[in-house]
Amino acid sequence: MDIYWGDPMLLALSPDGDRIRISTIEQAQYWLRRKWPVSDDARQRALGRLDEAAECMCSVGSARSAFLSAARTAGFTSLTQQGPRFDA
Repeated sequence: MDIYWGDPMLLALSPDGDRIRISTIEQAQYWLRRKWPVSDDARQRALGRLDEAAECMCSVGSARSAFLSAARTAGFTSLTQQGPRFDA
């Protein structure tokens, strides 16, 4: 069972137009564990937050925020319009 985490997050992986769409916690975990180009503190924090959100130990908004921070440090660009979030 996949855990939906709100509006999908769209990330640009390269200037060539490669993109990914993340719409569940499991997709975010897969990318961080299997396809992430760097292994840094932001990635580790995001993995921890995603695990916590999956276990209902923190908010999904907190996990999304950590994932987005990890994406930025990995050089990805968010193409998602970020509006106000009330679950962070």
